[in-house]
Amino acid sequence: MKMKYKWDKKYLYWGVTAFSVIVASMGVYYFIFHRTEISLGFSAIRKIVMPIIDGLAIAYLLSPVLNSIERNLLKPFFNLLHIPLNEKNKKRMRYLGILLTMICFLFIIYFLFNLLAVQISESVQSFSAAFPLYMNNLYRYIGELLEGNQEMGEMVMDWLRNSSTTIESWLNGDFAVFSQLKFVLKNLTGSVLGIAVGLWNFILGFVISIYLLNSKEIFAAQGKKILYGLFQEQRATLFIHNLRFTHRTFGGFISGKILDSILIGLLCFVGTTLLKMPYPVLISVIIGVTNIIPFFGPYLGAIPTSFIILMVSPVKCLYFILFILVLQQFDGNILGPKILGDSTGLSSFWVIFSITLFGGMWGVLGMVVGVPFFALIYAAIKALCNMQLEEKELSTDTKQYMN
Repeated sequence: MKMKYKWDKKYLYWGVTAFSVIVASMGVYYFIFHRTEISLGFSAIRKIVMPIIDGLAIAYLLSPVLNSIERNLLKPFFNLLHIPLNEKNKKRMRYLGILLTMICFLFIIYFLFNLLAVQISESVQSFSAAFPLYMNNLYRYIGELLEGNQEMGEMVMDWLRNSSTTIESWLNGDFAVFSQLKFVLKNLTGSVLGIAVGLWNFILGFVISIYLLNSKEIFAAQGKKILYGLFQEQRATLFIHNLRFTHRTFGGFISGKILDSILIGLLCFVGTTLLKMPYPVLISVIIGVTNIIPFFGPYLGAIPTSFIILMVSPVKCLYFILFILVLQQFDGNILGPKILGDSTGLSSFWVIFSITLFGGMWGVLGMVVGVPFFALIYAAIKALCNMQLEEKELSTDTKQYMN
């Protein structure tokens, strides 16, 4: 009779532990001494899965749009026509919702890369051509303003000359993407393959996002089924709860911040047009894009745009600064809280800390996603700490520990 082998949990535990230590040690060794090979391997994997990543990103960003179209437009329309919402008609509503969502998405892409790009190109070319005249006017204005303080005037003039040289080389040198067609064509010719691969990845990602949006509820149900099948019910429920919290925090912040920045850019365009500011499209795009970065974004956008207007008209620059201050107060106290609410739960200190930390690690992308990412870390540490305090029958109220 064949005896059934019984696992010894003690030896199994130590075996798994030893295996994990060996694998971790090998991983650390290869990370230290073979970092280049590891980087190349991850780069190759990233290139392969990039269309899937693009599809997931597009579907994630467009999912709220699809939900809003179905809830606020298609469902009332079906009810108005007395069309029963059975399974067959729900599928038709989903197909129609995806069609409308993708039309909106493609229209936005067309607007950004066709209409808006043309306006920005014209503004940059005009500014580049008139830059020497603007600098001469600024020199004369600063000279008249600091006429009684020769030492201060010379110091400011030296700084302006150095700055103007840098800006002029940026406008007329290698960075003049919009104004130098030769440079653009040279770069396009040199990176045709990269552009083709990027375009192909985007097309594949676009197609993948359609399938993801069409069956998003099924994919979510399959994920829950796998979790409950692999883990205990309590742990699976906790994981799903944390995943939903992550979606609310991260997704809510990113989508809300994008909407907030678009509205601020539009309001800036209306305001600068009414105030007859120079280059309203260019200035509004800079203000809107930099507004995506929390806390520091408004300042990063206001400084270069104010300098652009200062070279054209110092008086208009003063009006523009006052307008931006009013606009940012409106955004910080009314529009932003209305759209975002308290989506992160972080104080001002932790917002600055997260932007500085992740901005230093990942650049501009880190400044954008650093706040919601750190909010997740902060919430996890807070939940773990409160759990330990409750087990020790201690208070979780921070004020109790201030004495």
